[in-house]
Amino acid sequence: MSSKRMYISSPHMSGFEQEFVNHAFETNWIAPMGDNIEGFESDLGNFLGNNSKVVALNSGTSAIHLALQLLGVSKGDEVLCQSFTFIASVNPVLYQGAAPVFVDSEVETWNMSPELLEQAILNRIENFKKPKAIIAVHLYGSPYKVDEINAIGRKYNISVVEDAAEALGSYYKNKPCGNLSDIGVFSFNGNKIITTSAGGALVVKNEKLKEQAIHLANQSKDLGEHYEHSKIGYNYKMSNVLAGVGRGQMKVLENRVEARRDNYSFYKSELSELKGITFLDEDYNSKSNRWLTCILTESFIMRERIRLALEKQNIESRPFWKPMHLQPVFRDCLSFVNGVSENLFNKGLCLPSGSNLSKEDLKKVVDVIKKAV
Repeated sequence: MSSKRMYISSPHMSGFEQEFVNHAFETNWIAPMGDNIEGFESDLGNFLGNNSKVVALNSGTSAIHLALQLLGVSKGDEVLCQSFTFIASVNPVLYQGAAPVFVDSEVETWNMSPELLEQAILNRIENFKKPKAIIAVHLYGSPYKVDEINAIGRKYNISVVEDAAEALGSYYKNKPCGNLSDIGVFSFNGNKIITTSAGGALVVKNEKLKEQAIHLANQSKDLGEHYEHSKIGYNYKMSNVLAGVGRGQMKVLENRVEARRDNYSFYKSELSELKGITFLDEDYNSKSNRWLTCILTESFIMRERIRLALEKQNIESRPFWKPMHLQPVFRDCLSFVNGVSENLFNKGLCLPSGSNLSKEDLKKVVDVIKKAV
């Protein structure tokens, strides 16, 4: 076994971060306020364009939670959730005392199926439980069918939360993901395309919503010199130090995207001719940041053979997300399924995809897979 572990997606510092972090220490603003936060929010807003209003937070999960709060989701409500995702996309629904209703994927993007989404909405309306919101996910950086999902949301007057936690730097119809639906969400966890160690962001359409989000994220402290609270709030603001890391990372975002897209291209050129291995191609409307390069094998047995062969060489790979409707914690939740996400889970594998991988690293992964196959 190789002594050096090769990870799926490790942090990749640029060198620019230190200047902003030093500034936070020099000015003694290491709390959840300061000009690094304002600068990071501005950097993200400028990248997204379209008059985006950004709130830097301590996690993507916090951002989804605040999005549901802004949309008025409360106890007894139902929220339509993409089943094929990480659990953080769904947990905030439970925080609000609401119930997730799971919607399966379509094969073109592996994301929420518009057809099943509409079926789910009609079913819930027929049962006098019109959903309060939709949470759609750009899985592994591949944009969901934005036009179709948004059109369904408008048709039934249901707001769409755009979970772009994995999709910073991805585009749909030449527009950056994160500001394509009603409210957007990002994650800057250590494994994301850029990182602040821990962190996230909420993207809203107007200044009033931004002020409401900041109020909630800052313990809902009312105006005044003393501590007055008229509603329950949260400690969700990002540290000024970590925002400095984010500012340095934003300077190299485009390079990080291109590096990961190059990883995908290399893997595809080397492995696509192997029998039983396929890749997810880009929809003609989309440009993926290729946060993770994923392969779909012909069987669970083949997937495991490859995974175990990589692990034997100290190379990390992981099965796809296990669909939420198959998770024990959600066993009693309603779901609208077609078998797509379960098939993907059984046969799919995420390969090392970090922007700091060398060509030698990629060749090693490819060699191990070829021998295993």
